[in-house]
Amino acid sequence: MSSRPMNILLFGIDSLRADHMSCYGYSRLTTPYADRLASEGVLFENLYSAYIPTTPAYTTLFTGMDVMTHEMVSLSPKGPIDSKIKLLPELLREAGYVSYRIGFGGDFFRGFDKTFGYDEGWYAWEDRPARKAENLNDITLPALEELVRNDQPWMLFMRHMDPHAPYLPPPPYDTLFYSKDPTQPGLDMSPIRDFPNFRDFHLSWMPPGIEDAEHPIAMYDGAVAYMDACIQRILTRLDELGQRENTLVVYTSDHGETLYDHGCYFDHHGLYEPTLHVPLIIRFPDGRMAGRRIKGFTLHQDLTPSLLELVGLGELNEREGMDGKSWVPLLTGERLTNYTEFYLAECTWMRKRGWRTTEWKLIDALEPDFHGKPPVELYNLVADPEENHNLADQEPKLVQALKDRMTAWVEKRLSETGKPDPILQYTLGLDRRIGSIATAKKLQER
Repeated sequence: MSSRPMNILLFGIDSLRADHMSCYGYSRLTTPYADRLASEGVLFENLYSAYIPTTPAYTTLFTGMDVMTHEMVSLSPKGPIDSKIKLLPELLREAGYVSYRIGFGGDFFRGFDKTFGYDEGWYAWEDRPARKAENLNDITLPALEELVRNDQPWMLFMRHMDPHAPYLPPPPYDTLFYSKDPTQPGLDMSPIRDFPNFRDFHLSWMPPGIEDAEHPIAMYDGAVAYMDACIQRILTRLDELGQRENTLVVYTSDHGETLYDHGCYFDHHGLYEPTLHVPLIIRFPDGRMAGRRIKGFTLHQDLTPSLLELVGLGELNEREGMDGKSWVPLLTGERLTNYTEFYLAECTWMRKRGWRTTEWKLIDALEPDFHGKPPVELYNLVADPEENHNLADQEPKLVQALKDRMTAWVEKRLSETGKPDPILQYTLGLDRRIGSIATAKKLQER
């Protein structure tokens, strides 16, 4: 391996939930190539996207800061990221790195030297298939080759959109996990058709006359499998260019996807495990720690301090006052977990916050939501990992204890930052709608 600092090849996959990857135990073989990547590297079993959806998640990933510091709590933020906060590509630039980004996005991607767009496949049913990952590869492979020609260490970040609705993978992935007639009765579609806030968007990319909600679930899995094969094309080219021995590969997601879970159909809101639990796989250039699985809890805010430490820039973590903790001590065995409890927040379709421990999850609504969910939810994640049984009424003392822990943390962080609580700067109401494919795309581009 060269004495030059490691390159960073960073896959950021939109809406990929960990439990629909075969390397995380899913019954369908959706990610054979990611499974192999995990066998060659390290898989983190408990990475959490604590602040959802896209804008807060990516801001947290690229700043190493929590939501109280960066204040990006909503998909549509009230302003840009504080200019005093440096993002990962800006910090890497100080060490001579050049950074490229593939994919659309906002201020949370500040600091890249070059940005390349591609067709992310915001298609209706009649426009299928959506070759999102192939379109990304068409742009990524020349960009990778350009980076390799430079005499500088580099970071290449790709924002894959395949697991994000609409799920319209090309053949044979569109029938890989489902080849029945979706207009025949199956998993009840009526909740999707009867929910006006999201109905128009969802039905625009599902088969006309659909009666089986298992079909879009299988299309999600097919899109993941399609993307997995396309990602392998990038890894193959990395090897062909002689870059494997000097490139750290990082594979993660901004948030998960709810699919049919908890009544938050085929989106990524609700502070439930399918939305919060996301993958993290890293592969070192020299193959060290191959096959390791790390059980300790980590958060998105840990990514930037970890990468800086791994490329020899760990001193920047203290200089920048990062809120995240490097997960390098988890790799070396110096620490078993980065967290035993942590704060949760969402402020796009629901305005809620929560507190998660290794055993319990509290969800506290700041206003009524359009799903009609109770104002307080409490789940025992050991006895009820799918969060089907709300114990808030049976365990009032525990609810209060967790609320007190959450409130104390919030007050401490507000005192430390000197900033207002970002989630209290919003009111959402009950009338928000996704609307058409074009409207959904505009929401994502903010």
